[in-house]
Amino acid sequence: MKPDSQKGVFEQAGDHVKGTTDSVASSMQPQGEKSTSQKMGDTFSSNSNENQESLLDKTKNAMGLGNK
Repeated sequence: MKPDSQKGVFEQAGDHVKGTTDSVASSMQPQGEKSTSQKMGDTFSSNSNENQESLLDKTKNAMGLGNK
């Protein structure tokens, strides 16, 4: 794993595509079918399909860095 600043354009694009694909797949799976670790991952990455604010978003908003 290396920081984005050390990645090439194609590697960054690949990471973005993979992240988007993972996010879509996570959002489409019903909450009742997810394991505890999947639910925890959704909480931290805001992929939950329950329209709840993620822990990361709550932190950003508390620091004044979130969407307003």
